[in-house]
Amino acid sequence: MVTIGKINLPGRPLLLAPMEDVSDPPFRDVCRSAGADLTFTEFISGESLVRGAISSRRKLDIFEGERPVGIQLYGGDEDSLAMAAAIVEATDPNLLDINFGCPVKGVVRRGAGASVLRDPDRMVRLTQACVRATSLPVTVKTRLGWDENSQNIVDVAERLQDAGIRALTIHGRTRCQLYKGTADWTLIGAVKNNPRMHIPIFGNGDIDSAQKALEYLNRYGVDGIMIGRAAIGYPWIFREIKHLMRTGRPHPPPTVDERLAVCRRHLAGALAWNGPKQGLFEMRGRYARYLGGLPDITRFVQRLVRLPDAGAVEAVLQEIGAAYRGYTGEAQPITLVNYHEHCAL
Repeated sequence: MVTIGKINLPGRPLLLAPMEDVSDPPFRDVCRSAGADLTFTEFISGESLVRGAISSRRKLDIFEGERPVGIQLYGGDEDSLAMAAAIVEATDPNLLDINFGCPVKGVVRRGAGASVLRDPDRMVRLTQACVRATSLPVTVKTRLGWDENSQNIVDVAERLQDAGIRALTIHGRTRCQLYKGTADWTLIGAVKNNPRMHIPIFGNGDIDSAQKALEYLNRYGVDGIMIGRAAIGYPWIFREIKHLMRTGRPHPPPTVDERLAVCRRHLAGALAWNGPKQGLFEMRGRYARYLGGLPDITRFVQRLVRLPDAGAVEAVLQEIGAAYRGYTGEAQPITLVNYHEHCAL
């Protein structure tokens, strides 16, 4: 068992990463149903939340039954981040996560996200401000450092633990790498194996298969794994990892019926959360991801993204089920390599 404050997770838990424009309540629900043990909201600007921006407040929404769930904040001002933490606590999530890893220029330019990697003292002050402002367990997601010459995560991890965080997730790249190259888990393992550390340490970066997940869990000894891009369009990665850990055997890939069931589940959630018009629009980019890899599926996807109502979508989903009934070939899963190709369908 892995404990974060009062949250008890199963041993070697699998976490869904917070991803902008991806980790909304319907998608988190899909990933929970596929085996994710803990999910996080899209990251939320602390300053925007304090100002009362509707788009930021809406990201605080939590579906009934999706707990445990964490709300992630980012910001570069101690007072704003503390006030935002108090607002978050009022919405009653299970934990509060601070983003010190987002490498996007717009976030970094505002002195938030990965920008803070250049100033560990400020990182500690921002963390302390959140810890003092809420009774929720506070966790952090960050990177190895700003660049290859400042990979100071072993020292930073100790300081964040001393500041009061209850768990730490580390992405195995620097800010300057963005998402290029290969994630280096060596320093993640060094943090976990530091005898001074006693909080859970989760690894993140380039986990795109059950085999790699199990290999990295064993090699680096982390308490669990956070998965981001590999879950987009392929939430079944969570169940495949768990099955391999439990049995030592690979889980069969999702059937066509399972792919269609996820389309239906996500659509129902999107309609409930966004309303009929926006819900249909939000789903347009999802069908290709869930169905991608099936032979000649593009002709169906091109119809799905143009349909005017949920009834019409269901009719096409039934057509797909009939067209692929008895299909035993394997669809190509959406990996980090082909993700953007499928998103463009």
